[in-house]
Amino acid sequence: MKKIIATPEAPAAVGPYSQAVEAAGTLYISGQLPIDPATKTMPEGIRAQTEQSLKNIAAILEAAGYSKNDVVKSTVLLKDIADFGAMNEVYAGFYTENPPARVAYQVAALPMGALVEIETVAVK
Repeated sequence: MKKIIATPEAPAAVGPYSQAVEAAGTLYISGQLPIDPATKTMPEGIRAQTEQSLKNIAAILEAAGYSKNDVVKSTVLLKDIADFGAMNEVYAGFYTENPPARVAYQVAALPMGALVEIETVAVK
């Protein structure tokens, strides 16, 4: 059985999908754009956008009763792979111990002109 996870502390889905779905002890968090849920705007620059995407992930994890220590896999989508280093520095500050497995790709474009989007899987 699956459970839909939604919190006002992260931006609402911008399409026909859930913020996250929990099934069999695994939490699947949809790709998080760097949208501030309070202002519904995106900050400027890759560092600020990465930080906001990770804040959104943290809010969803908390709403579902998980922590960042439960995260086992992340997928990072970048508008420009040249932003990898700056994104990586912010990401490293979020996952300071036992970071999850991760992959990062450059994509042609991201919704709403974002520079980064991060999808996450967590397991209890």
